[in-house]
Amino acid sequence: MTTPETPGWVGLGPAERIPLGEGRTFVVGDQGIAVFRQRDGSVAAVQSRCPHASGPLAEGMVGGGMVICPLHSYRFDLNTGECLNDPTVCLRTFEVREQGGELLVRV
Repeated sequence: MTTPETPGWVGLGPAERIPLGEGRTFVVGDQGIAVFRQRDGSVAAVQSRCPHASGPLAEGMVGGGMVICPLHSYRFDLNTGECLNDPTVCLRTFEVREQGGELLVRV
């Protein structure tokens, strides 16, 4: 069982803070992490800024397992970090889970 005290895992608070189909940015140490609750209830976490032009990914449109950067519409797969517009650009992904109504991310 993973708890916020498990080494490498950080508690982010209640999952309900992120409405379904939206994302929020969290700062963990010196890293910005965008966490998304997809419409099906699954969660995903990636670096918070688009590597193309530093767009705030948590403000992007989320759906179909991807996020669209609000600045230049770069589309990223939330599971792999792969950019669907440009194969030379990708996101760092983080393991994230919802447990007991709380979000936990592994850093």
